[in-house]
Order: sequence, then C-alpha cells, then structure tokens
Amino acid sequence: MESARVRDRGTVLLVVAAILAIGMIVGGYLLGNGLVRARHADRSVTVRGLAERNVTADLAVWTLNYSKQGADLAQVQAEMDRDTQSIRRFFTGLGFPAEALTPAGAGVSQSYVDGYQMVTINQRLQLRTTDIARARQAVARQFDLVRQGVVLQEGSGIAYSFTKLNDIKPPMVAEATRDARAAAEQFAKDSDTGVGGIKSATQGYFSVEARDGEQEGYGVADTPFKKVRVVTTVDFYLD
Repeated sequence: MESARVRDRGTVLLVVAAILAIGMIVGGYLLGNGLVRARHADRSVTVRGLAERNVTADLAVWTLNYSKQGADLAQVQAEMDRDTQSIRRFFTGLGFPAEALTPAGAGVSQSYVDGYQMVTINQRLQLRTTDIARARQAVARQFDLVRQGVVLQEGSGIAYSFTKLNDIKPPMVAEATRDARAAAEQFAKDSDTGVGGIKSATQGYFSVEARDGEQEGYGVADTPFKKVRVVTTVDFYLD
C-alpha cells in the first residue's frame, strides 16, 4: 500500500512538472511572438508628399491714389472732381459697371511752399472685380489716365487674389498623400519590405505663389497666375 501511494505521488508530480514545463514553453513562445509583433508594429517610415496646382486669380482689387495741390481750395476741389470723372469714364469705357468703382478715402492737408499756403487734396478710388481679363486690360491702358492729366501716385498697384482655396484643399491633400505613399513604397522596395497603413499624418501650410518664376514675396500679388502648393508629412507603418 505504501509503495502504491509513493508511486501515485510520483505520477502526480511528473504530471504537474509536465504541465508546468508545457506552460513555460507556451508562455515563452507567446511572449517572444508578442515582442516580435510589437517590434513589427513599431516599424515605420516618415515621408513627405507634395501637391501643386496652377490656378488663376478670381478677384482683382485696384486702388487708385491721386491728388491735386493749389492755393485755392475751391479750384483744387474742382480739379479733383475732373480727375474723378476721368477715372470713372475710363473704367466705364472698358465695360466695367459703375458699382465696380467705389470711394476708398479722401483727405485734405495744408502746407507752405515758398511762403504761400497750399492746399492738397488726396483721394482714393477702388476697383473691385472678378473680371480678371478686363482688369488686366485696364492696367495695360492706365497711361490713358495720365494723358488725361490724372497722376496716379505710389501705392496705386493692382492686387490679384485666389479666393477658392477651400474648394481645392481636399483633392490636393489627397494628392499629396498619394505622393507620400509612392515615396514610402519606393523606400520599402529598397528595404525589401512593404507599406502598411498610416500611423500619423500632418498637413502642411498651403502657400499661394506666383506661377511664372517670380521669387517668393515679389510679384505674387500683381500677377493673376498663381501656383498653390502644399506639403504633407505622413508616417507609414512598414510590414
């Protein structure tokens, strides 16, 4: 009887030891496999994608500054009125509606020149239009105003703007993301691996620049031909 109990106890111990051994093997495998998966999940590549699109401005704003000076206020005002009428006729003759041209400010100042009191009247008219072709024609013919005695002062330039940026943002972001994925796939190909999903992404700043080679910050506003540009930064998982 005693020997039988010893044998049974030994059998139980062997079974328990076998179970523990199997558990340790399985646990070790799962732990190791989990670490491998974790390392694979942490593998990624960060790339940038570029999207560019040529656009044409859809809004033109031209502020015309002009002035007259003289000793007699009434006479100076009369000359200013003539200049104002000349400017309005100029734009009407080019086909612009009367409401496209609006007053944008005026001022009167006094000074002394060679001991004589002089009066200077400054005035601004602003053209605002979505007819870009007609606006360019007006700028090309602005010396017609000079020939009529209207002296346009510094700061009378025209500015062209593209106001529909929100309409093209979604497709441009998608295009930049595709460009980034292409770069990631090339990297993965060179590394003998594959590209997975997006780990993180950052949309860059949308810039509107002059299209035809002008340097940044110069010539951007006075040309209707623009280039919209965005760069996105995307972090892709690697398989």
